[in-house]
Amino acid sequence: MRGESATLDCTPLGTQGHFVLEWFLADRSGVRHRLASAEVQGSELQARVHDSRGRSPPYQLDSRGRLVLTNAQVGDERDYVCVVRAGAAGTTEATTQLRVFAKPEATEVIPNKGILSVTDNFAQEIAVCNSPNGNPAPQITWYRDGQRLEVPMEVNPEGYTATRTVREASGLLSLTSTLYLRPGKADRDASFHCSVRYRLPAGQEGHLDSPSFHLSLHYPTEHVHFWVGSPSTAEGWVREGESVQLFCRGDGSPSPEYTFFRLQDKQEDVLKTDLEGNLTLDGVQRAHSGTYGCRVEDYDAAEDAELSQTLELRVAYLDPLELSTGEELSVHLNSSTAVNCSVQGLPAPALRWTKDSIPLGNGPTLSLSKITFDSAGTYFCEASMPRVPLLSRTRSFKLLVEGPPEVKPEETQPQAKGSWREGDEVRLVCFARGFPEPKLSWSQLGGSPAEPAPGGQGWVSSSLTLKVTSALSRDGVSCEASNPHGNARHVFHFGAVAPQTAQAGVAVMAVAISVGLLLLVVAAFYCMRRKGRPGCCRRGEKGAPPPGEPELSHSGSERPEQTGLLLGSASGGARRGSGGFRDEC
Repeated sequence: MRGESATLDCTPLGTQGHFVLEWFLADRSGVRHRLASAEVQGSELQARVHDSRGRSPPYQLDSRGRLVLTNAQVGDERDYVCVVRAGAAGTTEATTQLRVFAKPEATEVIPNKGILSVTDNFAQEIAVCNSPNGNPAPQITWYRDGQRLEVPMEVNPEGYTATRTVREASGLLSLTSTLYLRPGKADRDASFHCSVRYRLPAGQEGHLDSPSFHLSLHYPTEHVHFWVGSPSTAEGWVREGESVQLFCRGDGSPSPEYTFFRLQDKQEDVLKTDLEGNLTLDGVQRAHSGTYGCRVEDYDAAEDAELSQTLELRVAYLDPLELSTGEELSVHLNSSTAVNCSVQGLPAPALRWTKDSIPLGNGPTLSLSKITFDSAGTYFCEASMPRVPLLSRTRSFKLLVEGPPEVKPEETQPQAKGSWREGDEVRLVCFARGFPEPKLSWSQLGGSPAEPAPGGQGWVSSSLTLKVTSALSRDGVSCEASNPHGNARHVFHFGAVAPQTAQAGVAVMAVAISVGLLLLVVAAFYCMRRKGRPGCCRRGEKGAPPPGEPELSHSGSERPEQTGLLLGSASGGARRGSGGFRDEC
């Protein structure tokens, strides 16, 4: 490779004790120029460089008599002759051909920046590819969309290449290739590039590709495409109130001018003219339905080319629903009724009735017969368009069923005969429904106010908690629901009620004994406080109290414990004696 060192070897065959080795440079005319020599005597070598011919750095001989070329250049590509003189053994020579390889610099391509017409009937310059400073001269190949172009070097109307090689002052070679083609309309999106293939030592090769490029072509319009963009449906419907885009594309280049118009009474109403081919209609209404057109203004097009296209814009709409009844409808129990749902829309909408998300039927009319309280609730009329997704409306009404109330009880536990006992606590629950909402009352006091029952469906409930008695067993407990249309009643029965067990009397007696013992303990405690008094806890004699004992006061200032529990009989003692402490205990 260029820049590396080259060592040329010359080794005599056989065993020679003394010989002279000489190196010569053979020029293109065959004249030899002596470069260096070496005399070999046994193991000793005497080397000498005679003429480097202006080479820098100069030629050198190593210790084995080999010719060394440092920093090889393209100018070193010569024939080098080695001559060996061995006296009586004779003289012989051999020739080495030195080849110096240089990798070219980066490949550059210069495309034609002009607009190429596909209507011309001759080959036009496409691009120039340069591969500078290589050795030996490389090869340039052209590609289109990754496929090699088989282009001859002879000039012809369809395409050819022109190649030029220049030897630079450095001795390196620069190659230039110019591509000529007759472009076609199919080349408008084609990608072109050139590739340089160069040789390396030992039979190897390398390649360098240029950047890719595209052509700017001029060709007339042949076809025009006109369509409705998003959000149209598969059938071309657009929803009222949305923004709609109309797209128009011609296949000419450069992009032609587009004119959008609307046909009304066979007259063109121009809407927009631009080079993009896009028309946006904001917030379309049903009045925007109609015929729209797009025309390409290309004066280079053929006379028979179809440069105008039209389409039908269909705006789908759905007006609010109308019911034959108001928001509420009152009917009587066991009666029949029908409700109509009307709608205006395009395309024709489909109607469906539902209640509690359960389909009831299709069509504009909802018929209800043998109406019960379960029929009450909210009914929905749903209008939709299967051909236009997301376009739907809903209208509802509430059905009120008037009639006398219904009553149902919540069963009480236990239910076995004779399982109730006197004093058992029971909670009774009564459910009722009707319209107007019924009022609930009990035959016993303590019932809770009526409130909506879990599960809905118009039921209300009230509860009553009481103790079971023999009287209730005989008469029962009744729950009555009433409204302006009538009333309904349910009686809760308990059957036979067993009396309380003997254990209850034992418990009462135990409590009484406990209270008596407590009173005795209190009395004993009081006596202990008054120890040392002569008249304590026995009947005292009449007379004054013992010395140091305060007299009993009747002024109302007695201490609570003296006038209360402990002196509960003091007044009686006063009537019987002198007001002493008789019967104090």
